[in-house]
Amino acid sequence: MQPTVEDVAKAAGVSRQTVSNVLNAPERVRPETRERVEAAIDQLGYRPNRLAQGLRASSSRMIGYRLEPVHPHALGSIHDRFLHALADAGRAEDHHLLLYTADDAEGEVAGAVALHKAGAIDALVLYGLHVGDPRPAALRAGRVPFAAFGRTGDDGGHPWVDVDNAAGTAAATRHLAEAGHRRIAFAGWPPDGGVGDRRAEGWRDTCAELGLPPGPDLRGEDSLAVGAALAARLLDDPDPPTAVVTATDTLAAGVLRTVHGRGARLAVVGFDDTPTASALDLSSVRQPIEAAGHAMIAALLKPPAAGDPTPARLLPPELIVRGSSTSP
Repeated sequence: MQPTVEDVAKAAGVSRQTVSNVLNAPERVRPETRERVEAAIDQLGYRPNRLAQGLRASSSRMIGYRLEPVHPHALGSIHDRFLHALADAGRAEDHHLLLYTADDAEGEVAGAVALHKAGAIDALVLYGLHVGDPRPAALRAGRVPFAAFGRTGDDGGHPWVDVDNAAGTAAATRHLAEAGHRRIAFAGWPPDGGVGDRRAEGWRDTCAELGLPPGPDLRGEDSLAVGAALAARLLDDPDPPTAVVTATDTLAAGVLRTVHGRGARLAVVGFDDTPTASALDLSSVRQPIEAAGHAMIAALLKPPAAGDPTPARLLPPELIVRGSSTSP
């Protein structure tokens, strides 16, 4: 049979309440007593019943998360990395993820509200926010605590964590300029008022800062075929650029397909540093996804004191340089 709290208390020569305090509020127990109880726990191999603890504390120790739908045209996604980082960070704080699916944003909110009311989750992590996203307001109305990965443009009422996307494309543009490129293009997705626009902004502002006329700014859906088509337009330009910064690794891989097919020269930098980037020797901007996962858990489990600002963190990305932007 599994050892119980009573067994630990007897072995340590303390009360059941003292054992409970060591497990849940160790600061209340004198150091020498706490050490004796912890030694008894180790000796007996006692493991707390987290379900019972959760019922007593009105806490499930579960964090809700909607699984993102599969994007068929993308070569790789940071979603899986983020999910793993989130689960790892939660486990370190004795919390775990409860995954569920939904067809749309309305279904995601309805699912979260139902799970929270049933006591199945304590809070929710929102992923992939965009400008005008209706989910934050709906979750507040449903009284579901949450933190967001991304920004909507109106983020004062909830904790959020985001990657400095403009800084990523700025670093890519400076890298290309330092390599001697003077006409640098951009290939991204259609204007969205959010992540895509911030990535374009980093490229545009850095060109202006360096005194470089911005090269063509081409947009399209995030797919290999679109990346290949945008590359053809760049290479057919009467004054073609010598380098291009792209908004994703998928677009960058499409660009490389056309460049290689034509035997042309065009330095390319992607964004997200997916496994595809390494396979293609593609320079890319790496998002600090692991740090984002830990920051999200911290934002959920350590709310600010009354009067303190809502937690918000903007994390810097890192440019990973490979052959696509350095080879002649």
